[in-house]
Amino acid sequence: MIKRLAVGVAGIATLIAAGIASAQGYPTRPIALVVPFSAGGPTDTVARTIADAMTRAMPGANIVVENTGGAGGTIGGSRVARAKPDGYTLLIHHIGMATAPTLYRKLPYDPLKNFEYIGLINDVPMTMLVKNDLPPNDMKELVDYVKANAKTLTLANAGIGAASHLCGLMFQAAIDQELVTTPYKGTAPALADLMGGQVDILCDQTTNTTPQIVAGKVKAIAITSPQRIDSLKDVPTMAESGFPQLDVTIWHGMYAPKGTPKEIVDKLSAALQASLKDPAVLKRFADLGATPSSQEEATPQALRAHLEKEIARWEPVIKKAGVFAD
Repeated sequence: MIKRLAVGVAGIATLIAAGIASAQGYPTRPIALVVPFSAGGPTDTVARTIADAMTRAMPGANIVVENTGGAGGTIGGSRVARAKPDGYTLLIHHIGMATAPTLYRKLPYDPLKNFEYIGLINDVPMTMLVKNDLPPNDMKELVDYVKANAKTLTLANAGIGAASHLCGLMFQAAIDQELVTTPYKGTAPALADLMGGQVDILCDQTTNTTPQIVAGKVKAIAITSPQRIDSLKDVPTMAESGFPQLDVTIWHGMYAPKGTPKEIVDKLSAALQASLKDPAVLKRFADLGATPSSQEEATPQALRAHLEKEIARWEPVIKKAGVFAD
């Protein structure tokens, strides 16, 4: 028995030593940063900005963005949850990480049990948009118009659990009016159809909408941040427009599979923190109306605490709306 115990202890020690050694040499090959949505969307934009900066911040790193979209982000999330915990498959996800446990009856992973946490990345406000030839120019006019034409108007979103879907739910609740919703497989095609006039209304992140607003391709009614943002100075806030309850901020975080060695998680978190001080990242985020997370927020502990708080926040909202998916 003593001999078997000694062998077992030696085996554990060997595994620990191997983990430390692999962490010290990490990374030695490309790292996949999984975006659980289609290319060209807001999370994809954030991911590519951060991947480039983290590659610069971490010697030997080559972080490659891979889009694995579908099912409101759960397919990509499941891919990372099942991946080998060696630091070579990471996940970037938005607020959907907090809403999925309530939205999906058969979620194939547990956000609080199946991941290691690397850190928060940014906060992004939403913009309430309408197609250019829709008459309303502010929230009061939009609400009046919606109530008079609810049966013929279409509210687009990027699928159940997407940020645009959550914002749409809150908008309908705030004005006490249901709309015909049109789900898409991503924000990019939804926004394209809004610009083309195929749908009427869309609520989406500034990281995706700012260029189209500035170019005059869509009409911005209001922004969901507490204050106006520099990149869209002429767009009023929801609070200014009489709807302070429509305070919807989308956040992004980075994750690794459960069991990824702490030394690797710490190395990734340090690279994330460095990237959030990168001038190129700061400029890109400012241009898109996004606020980078602080150094204290870009940590495993802060992301875990924020995720727990957001799950508790959104659960009653989703249950009240009665929107669920298998």
